[in-house]
Amino acid sequence: MIRGVNKQVVDVTEPDSAYFERVLFFVKPEFSGLGEGALRSKAEALLRTLAGGRVAAARKPRRTRWKGAAGLALAALLGAALAATVLLALLR
Repeated sequence: MIRGVNKQVVDVTEPDSAYFERVLFFVKPEFSGLGEGALRSKAEALLRTLAGGRVAAARKPRRTRWKGAAGLALAALLGAALAATVLLALLR
């Protein structure tokens, strides 16, 4: 069954985002009387709050990637050292 839906929508576009084209906000019926400018500013304020002060797509810091890679390399070195120690002990 198809129903007709009449909703007021605020469409916020972010052309600089690598991941997202736009965000759609569906306005509650009790606030549909507000002007477009007021609704748009409320929507952008909510986006800034959600993005931690920025309206751009959040990126993972490189420092976290390096920590993961360094931990993996350290684990591999320790594993190789342990294997070498066990192998030398068995050969004696």
